[in-house]
Amino acid sequence: MLEEHQVTWVILAGGQSSRMGGQDKGLLLYQGRPLIEHVLEALKPQASSIWICANRNQSAYRQYAPVIEDLYPDYPGPLAGLHTALKHAETEWIGILPCDGPLISSDLVQRFCRAVTKDGKIYVAHDGEKRQPVYALAHRSVLSQLESFLEQGDRKVALFFDQVGAHLVDCHDIPSMFMNVNTPEQLLNLEKQQTQ
Repeated sequence: MLEEHQVTWVILAGGQSSRMGGQDKGLLLYQGRPLIEHVLEALKPQASSIWICANRNQSAYRQYAPVIEDLYPDYPGPLAGLHTALKHAETEWIGILPCDGPLISSDLVQRFCRAVTKDGKIYVAHDGEKRQPVYALAHRSVLSQLESFLEQGDRKVALFFDQVGAHLVDCHDIPSMFMNVNTPEQLLNLEKQQTQ
């Protein structure tokens, strides 16, 4: 089984947040604190190495963890964050998760580490109905393949995972973990649900 210390986990906070009116989602308040704090609070007991990938407000994020930014311009999406992490990390494995999903399971890291087999290069969470591609674990050996994919102008996470042959990580029993915040309405609804 993969050991927790063999993985660098990267919280993806580098998007444009167009549906949130351009606001930096990781810094939006949820239950009185920035979303990034909730993600870190859940992840820190599970992971020894945590980074944040952010393309703006780096000084704000730097107070929480080391910050990297996309090497590709113009906010190309989660794969660019994974690419940057694979380029920088000293560990063989990189895990990614979004900054706008504050309900992280207390055994997320363990689930991914337990799922790793000899032949797998990428692992992606599955909620029982579909893949959740921004909750994933990748081996650094996919870096050259990922660079080729991005150089061709492709951005779709699911398409790249299909090409690499991603393995599924069963998370059907924790579907609430995948509740993320893309609009002001979703943030408000999440607040309401958690206070009921």
